[in-house]
Amino acid sequence: MLVALVPLLLADYIATGAGVKRFWLWHYSTFVVWNALTTFWVCNATVGGGIFAVLANALQMSLVFGLFRLGKKRLNGVLPYILLAAAWLAWERWYLTDAEISWPWLVLGNAFATNIKDIQWYSVTGTLGGSLWVWCANLGVFGLIVKLASGGWSSMNKWARAAAATALTLVILGPLVCSAIMYNSYEERSEGTVDVLIGQPNLDPYKKFTSMRQADQNELLLGLMEPSLADQPADLLLAPETFTSDIILGDIQSSPSVKRYTQFQQQHPESDFLFGAGTSDIYFTRSEPGLLCYPYGDGWRVPHNSAIMLAADGRTEVFHKSKLVVGTELTPYPKFFVPLDKWLSRLMGVTALMARDVGQEEVTDLHMSDGTPLGCAVCYESVYGEYCTAYVKKGALFMTVITNDSWWGNTPGYRQHLSYSCLRALELRRDLARCGNSGISCFINQKGEILQQGPWWEQAVLRGSVNLNSKESFFVRHGDITGRVSVLVFLLMLALLVVRMLPGRK
Repeated sequence: MLVALVPLLLADYIATGAGVKRFWLWHYSTFVVWNALTTFWVCNATVGGGIFAVLANALQMSLVFGLFRLGKKRLNGVLPYILLAAAWLAWERWYLTDAEISWPWLVLGNAFATNIKDIQWYSVTGTLGGSLWVWCANLGVFGLIVKLASGGWSSMNKWARAAAATALTLVILGPLVCSAIMYNSYEERSEGTVDVLIGQPNLDPYKKFTSMRQADQNELLLGLMEPSLADQPADLLLAPETFTSDIILGDIQSSPSVKRYTQFQQQHPESDFLFGAGTSDIYFTRSEPGLLCYPYGDGWRVPHNSAIMLAADGRTEVFHKSKLVVGTELTPYPKFFVPLDKWLSRLMGVTALMARDVGQEEVTDLHMSDGTPLGCAVCYESVYGEYCTAYVKKGALFMTVITNDSWWGNTPGYRQHLSYSCLRALELRRDLARCGNSGISCFINQKGEILQQGPWWEQAVLRGSVNLNSKESFFVRHGDITGRVSVLVFLLMLALLVVRMLPGRK
């Protein structure tokens, strides 16, 4: 990634000099190929959604690059390249915070998620610090190549050459040196431990609701956990995202699954139980309670993707997933698309063409029976770094991630998603227990290192102790400074470009 954008920058440089027309075809094709090769696996879950994600994401990247090429016509020297880097980072920042249709999977800083020892400074900058590193390194190498090819290098005096070479060396190696120092000097903080037992039931999501009754799925999961609990009790039992779907909010205790889990807890009174569930709010009203609902008998059902904590002391806490997957869970711009969906449903004689899940705007901290607060990122939420800082700000002493990556099959998708959990543990400086329906379940320490992991597409049980930590990292305290500064720089550069484009200006 530190040189991956250089060929495109060189192609643009040559095309500008040669007066090549319709160069947008080249940079758009470049981004389509990149998106397709890295996220093709989305098509395993939804072909249309996968194709849309590739083409739409590439289009947005291409628009950023097109703005840069426009800037080259009005801005001189390095200014267009500053505009390019700032615009890209501002776009990533928007994707990670405010975008209604959000797919930040290919944020450039995510590329280093499997090189965790080299990016310990993410606990200061967050993932966009890595994106900034990518652009600084690529632009530095590109500038050096242009200088050498054009003869500009030989025209520089020795001090200027030494300064340029030193600056590029520091840009590339400086973060690595800082990371090595941070990695070797950081000591895991422990203000106590929580013994966590992870159950990985490995249920095929495409057959989950047809091949096995929910009661049988419950017995499968609890049967996996029972032998380990017989040998040693656990403080927290962890089950995957949407493991059960028979829960009505407001009457949770009537759920057959909850009754079975409660019975299991009575046999193991030391254990809290955290699991994922498809839940519903039921409204018996004549009119729809909102846009995002389905008919349900004489009333309406409002669905949620939830995390539920059944505490050993009898309390029940619920958190609804906030960051929803567009198309499969979330209908973006519902005031426009939901009426369109209903019209198409009547026209075609089918219902539920689009997802109408309902999340909540803010995160909720969950509490164990002894009062220990924890965060639970539900699946896609673990992609959003600054969003996850809210768990820690609300007091979470450790993190959990519950997910179901089985929809994608044995592709790079589930491995990429796993690596993003490592980024969250590092950024937050929190131990993290991750439970996947089919894997990869694991334990991650405060440096972002995977300490123990289970297999892929196999039933498994993992046991581990997570450390509690109340100290906030710089990134948690101050948020995404890199992104906010990039937005400011982009707006200033955009204003300069607009001024330069006014009649009479050159």
